[in-house]
Amino acid sequence: MIRFVLVIAFVTCFLIASIPIFLVEWLIGKSHPDLRDRSSLRIVQWALRVIAWLAGIDLTVIGEEHVPKDVPVLYISNHRSYFDIVITYARCPRPTGYVSKKEMLKIPLLSRWMKFLHCQFLDRSDIRAGLKTILACIELVKKGISITIFPEGTRGKGKNELEMLPFHEGSFKVAAKSGCLIVPIAITGSSAIFEDHVPYVRRGHVTLEYGTPIDPAALSREDQKAIGKYVQGEIRRMLESHKASGI
Repeated sequence: MIRFVLVIAFVTCFLIASIPIFLVEWLIGKSHPDLRDRSSLRIVQWALRVIAWLAGIDLTVIGEEHVPKDVPVLYISNHRSYFDIVITYARCPRPTGYVSKKEMLKIPLLSRWMKFLHCQFLDRSDIRAGLKTILACIELVKKGISITIFPEGTRGKGKNELEMLPFHEGSFKVAAKSGCLIVPIAITGSSAIFEDHVPYVRRGHVTLEYGTPIDPAALSREDQKAIGKYVQGEIRRMLESHKASGI
């Protein structure tokens, strides 16, 4: 329980202490929005690294050299834990917005940081609103902001990482319409940090692997029509290699 208390205490203190930073970041953004994007990214990444340390996450990273650093991309990942966001966002090399459920807007201060970081809030019960969210993500990529989507739509609760939910095909329109690359991400072991034994946060090993970037335009017409299935297959292949090698 002590790790859970430490994580909650740190998050609370960080959000409260960051209130004056909001004003500074807002002022910076008025004349230098790119600088605001970079500074907000680094501030939040520092906080997420502290959270990961407090949680006792032992992280193995594979294939990070595959991630383009000079252009925006669409990150697509499997999803089993809140800590997936902590782990992945702390390593983004450039400004990146995450697609999150709209309920996150109700959390004061945290939602403000998320807005600063170009996160988009999805109403999963409204198809039309969902389309607007995807269109907003396309425009962000065109402006140089990477986007991360967990296309299962919610956290997977199967017995292991290989039991993924179907990927929503609409998520991939961000890449198809903006022309950006898709970077598949495979995460193993993250649910063992928290979700497998709520409310306890326990030390554990997590493997984070970045796959080779995928150019949707280079895929066959058949794979383009079912690109969600194609990308999920690439992620499953990485997850299977984690299981086979015991990492």
